[in-house]
Amino acid sequence: MSTIFDKILEGDIPCHKVYEDEHVLAFLDIGPLALGHTLVIPKERKAYLHELSDEAAAALGRVLPRIARAVMEVTGCDQYNILQNNGPRAHQAVFHVHFHVIPKPNESSGLGIRWPSASLDGGAGEELASKLRDAIG
Repeated sequence: MSTIFDKILEGDIPCHKVYEDEHVLAFLDIGPLALGHTLVIPKERKAYLHELSDEAAAALGRVLPRIARAVMEVTGCDQYNILQNNGPRAHQAVFHVHFHVIPKPNESSGLGIRWPSASLDGGAGEELASKLRDAIG
């Protein structure tokens, strides 16, 4: 199923391009939360982060700090959020991996979040960490 990002990658929909290489495209969000809000997408067409190849994921990892530095320099903002959602319950709206670089110039603009934290019991934490280590391999 084609997404708006596929259409941007194919050149069917224009974008305000910020950066491009063989693996990554970055462009301004057309519905920005703050001036400089930039989307960073892999050219590999996968819906979820865990589906990306190691090469595509590494390319995103190399580019994200560069985009963040550029957004800070151009906007004068010294704080920002990097947001990446996976699945509809996690608020993903476009099913192509993408990262938001969102400047946070003040309390009333940029990304607003709620963080309903819980607690982690020591024994349960060690058991969970062990299972995760085994799953990673």
